[in-house]
Amino acid sequence: MCARCWADTPFNTGLSCDLCGAPLPGAIADAPVRCDDCCRTARPWSHGRAALIYGAVARSLVLGLKHADRHEIAAPAGQWMARAVAPLIRADTLIAPVPLHRWRLYKRRYNQSALLAQALGRVLDHPACPDLLIRTRLTPSQDGRSREARFQNLQGAIAAHPRRAARIDGRHVLLVDDVMTSGATLAAATEACYQAGADDVDVVVLARVTRDE
Repeated sequence: MCARCWADTPFNTGLSCDLCGAPLPGAIADAPVRCDDCCRTARPWSHGRAALIYGAVARSLVLGLKHADRHEIAAPAGQWMARAVAPLIRADTLIAPVPLHRWRLYKRRYNQSALLAQALGRVLDHPACPDLLIRTRLTPSQDGRSREARFQNLQGAIAAHPRRAARIDGRHVLLVDDVMTSGATLAAATEACYQAGADDVDVVVLARVTRDE
């Protein structure tokens, strides 16, 4: 990034919600705290972190990685995410991305969340399994859907890969995605990990969408 874009990058370094990473008013010494959304909406995972606050620069980074073949964004993004999530890492942590359905993967040619997971794994020196989870059905886009519709759309749509499920049993799984809005996708992925026997699940995203977006 150029110096101006770097200066405008909304790093999420202040007090944030312990469950979703949304920025909150107050001092870091007040942690752990939860945002209003997480007080109203049950989160199946234990902790959530976000490296950036979704805005102009963060949006450009996310869309570049997701739709414009800007794979080089994953390396620095992995470092930013590692700083956010480092205190949650355990000796048995297994890093895994939120999966794409095979038809979307065929069309896009790569899973941006898998690129982030692999970059994060290299920084943290922990294993990353890009196909730990699978999409069991092709779901319509989440864009424009209400919070309730987003959760309903993803219900039962993610499961452990039959040939990878044994890696989950009894372990701490760190799920990785590019953006969190409602948290519906990460919730479905978390439930799949617990169904496969995970001991605990945490989540980390490159950017967290706030109510102002």
